[in-house]
Amino acid sequence: MKPFPVATALTIAGSDSGGGAGIQADLRTFSFHRVHGTSAVTAITAQNTRGVTRVDLLPPESVTAQVDAVVSDMRVDAVKVGMLAQRPLIEAVADQLARVSLGPIVVDPVMVSRAGSQLIDDAAVEALRARMLPLAAILTPNRHEAKLLAGMDIQTLEDMREAARRIHALGSRVVLVKGGGMPGALRGTDVWFDGTRMETLSVAPVDTPNTHGTGCTLSAAIAARLALGTPPLEAVRLAKEYVTSALRYPLAVGHGNGPIGHFFPLIHD
Repeated sequence: MKPFPVATALTIAGSDSGGGAGIQADLRTFSFHRVHGTSAVTAITAQNTRGVTRVDLLPPESVTAQVDAVVSDMRVDAVKVGMLAQRPLIEAVADQLARVSLGPIVVDPVMVSRAGSQLIDDAAVEALRARMLPLAAILTPNRHEAKLLAGMDIQTLEDMREAARRIHALGSRVVLVKGGGMPGALRGTDVWFDGTRMETLSVAPVDTPNTHGTGCTLSAAIAARLALGTPPLEAVRLAKEYVTSALRYPLAVGHGNGPIGHFFPLIHD
């Protein structure tokens, strides 16, 4: 039989031993969209639905070797960049992505949790700002990450728009300020800005505590859509619809905040 032609995406991110986020969520999301998923693991985390108990970072040389192995053999139609954690790794990956020929890069700047806890040190934040943001076709900061990058408080829709303008000036072609952590009616509302066009993208919020992996999944779904040739704004809209559907069918695993249902059509009665 002839091989089936398929788009290919690469995720550069951390591993989640509980399977709900990180590389595991990215690869499931790629598969759902019929995109072949490849990966470069940046960190090994010991975690479950209740939290993270250990993080072991891989050396930059290990991560870049994984990327080299993929790009030397396969066409990469899109890239998702997630957890990088430390300045040397950020700089090594940025140098590599600038050097090789790849499809559009979606950067999920894993800097601050949805609850507001900073996950990386200030040197890593500055390295992300200076080195990774200019490579991003689409940047997907949450409310707290946008606050850090824009240098302003974010409480209102106009705040989200102003933050998107400020972050766009740092070099990303498109900024998507996510509103999952916004209060009241703004929950579930994201703001898109490409330097010219400002769009407000809203979906009805899903009332569930099982939201583990939503940020990883959204950026991976955007990358998958871009790999398939979908225009950027439409890719974001479709990715939001996918995540919203997956939130409606979370998995009954663990005793904490469980993962969303990446393959919801297979488990929906």
